[in-house]
This record gives sequence, structure tokens and C-alpha cells, in this order.
Amino acid sequence: MKKLFLYTIVLSFAVFMLGCANSSGAGFPEDNQKLNVATSFYTMYDFASKIGGDKVNIVNIVPSGMEPHDFELKSGDITRLQKAKVFIYNGAGMENWVDKVVTSANNKDLILVEASKGIKLLEGSAVHEGEKKGENVLQYDPHVWLNPQNAILELSAIKDAFVKADPKDKDYFEQNFETYKVKINELDKEYKSVVSSFKKKEIVVAHAAFGYLCDAYGLKQVAIEGLNAESEPTAARMAEISKYAKEQKFKVIFFEELVSPKVAQTIAKEAGAQTEMLNPLEGISDDAKKQGKEYISIMRDNLESLKKALN
Repeated sequence: MKKLFLYTIVLSFAVFMLGCANSSGAGFPEDNQKLNVATSFYTMYDFASKIGGDKVNIVNIVPSGMEPHDFELKSGDITRLQKAKVFIYNGAGMENWVDKVVTSANNKDLILVEASKGIKLLEGSAVHEGEKKGENVLQYDPHVWLNPQNAILELSAIKDAFVKADPKDKDYFEQNFETYKVKINELDKEYKSVVSSFKKKEIVVAHAAFGYLCDAYGLKQVAIEGLNAESEPTAARMAEISKYAKEQKFKVIFFEELVSPKVAQTIAKEAGAQTEMLNPLEGISDDAKKQGKEYISIMRDNLESLKKALN
């Protein structure tokens, strides 16, 4: 009886771990018949899930709640890519570790998908005084998915890769793409309608991650910091933004989910404003995942935050 009980416990744990594999990045299930897909960070994971549905097993390399720019690779990440058929990453400088992990995996059959390839990139913002110049300063803004039309282009690239890797399920992948494309176009129309009523067109953000969102809808971001979220603004830059925000009577200073809100809070206090979160979708928290948050729902949350700030 004791052995039977122990066997049951072990078996239950194994089943639990297998069930967690797709979402936790633990690894691919053994002896499965589905397409093994690795993704670099949350948005790529979400897009791949929408296209792949129940025909794919997906592991995400960057854990929940971690900023993908400066992610440090582990040996397990190499192992996952060795077992993957498709690897999806954004590119445009978002993941500076991609070349290293692909080379180390040495998987000659791996289909690489640089989802942002072919999308017109925006130049990176100028480096503010006090920010470090060097390898962490991005030449281009990689956050292309914040323009819904760019998100559709990335989804299309993922769909094409899945069809190449698993041609027997071509119709399934293409139908999922068409379904999600309609939903994103609806989101785009909603943004255009709401933003057209805004009284103000400028937003103050913690770092310059929202260029594509602003470019798509005629907005302008005033960034406290550049594209590198880990940089620290100087006292002079803080004073400059605080003065500007107060003079222009900004009601809201935006911070991000994966970055400390302290800088935004300091600016807001000086300017007599509030703070709100604007999510660049680089990653989401475990709580947000449990709530069922995903690209479209988070983009709608962002729209609500913009309404509060600009109406």
C-alpha cells in the first residue's frame, strides 16, 4: 500500500510537470506528435500560441516577469532549442542573445523566424545625457508589435514558418491566422476611433518603447529615458521632464509593468500628476497570465490608460 501511494505521488507529479511544460518553459513533452516551437519572450509566445493552437508545443525562453533585453542564457535554454523545430524571435535588437543560443544549440534543422524582418523600423531615440552609450543602446526601436498592423505582419511570418514545418496542418494554421487578423484589425479601428477624440496628443513615458504605437495613431511620446529601460536619467533630465510635465499640465505619467515605477512616481509628484501603467508587452506577470491577459486585452488596457491621460 505504501509503495502504491508513493507511485501515485510520483506519477501525479510527472503529469503535473508535463502539463506545465508549454507555459513554464520547462521543456517539451516526450514522445509527442505536435510541432515543437521555442519562442524568445512573451509576445512571440502569445502570437505563436494563437497561430499554432493545439497543433504545437511551445516553450518560452524568457521567464514571466523578466525583461527580455538583457536576459542571461542558461544551459537549459540550449537544450530546448536542440529539441525545437521552430524558433521564433522578434529581432531588431530586442534579443541580443539570439545568435549565441542558436549557435550553441547547433540544430541544423531548426527553422528560424525573425518576426520583425521586413517591417519598417523606427530609429532609436537619442541617448539622453547621463545614459550609457555602448552595446545596450539600440539603433532601432524593436517594439514593432505595438502597431497592430505590424503585429499582423509578425503573425503572418509565424504562420508561414508553421506551414513550412508542418505542411499537413496548413489549413489549420491559415484559418487561425485569418481569425486573429480580423480581431487585430478590429482593435486597430477601435484605437483610431478613440484616439481621434483625444484633446492632447502627447504622453510622458518612463522609456521610449512606444514609438510604433504613437506613430500609428498620431501621438507623441516624451520619454524620461531612452530605449534602454535599465538606464538611469540624470537629475537634470528629471528636472527638465518635471518642469515640462507641469507646464503642459499632464495628468498622467506612464510606467511599465517590468520596470520600477519610482522614476515615473517622482516626476508625477513634482508635476502634480498621477501614474498609470502602459504595457509595452515585453512580458507579463504571472498574475496577468492567470487573469487570461494576452495581446489584444492588454492593448485594450493600454487604450483605457491613454483615455484617462489624454481626455
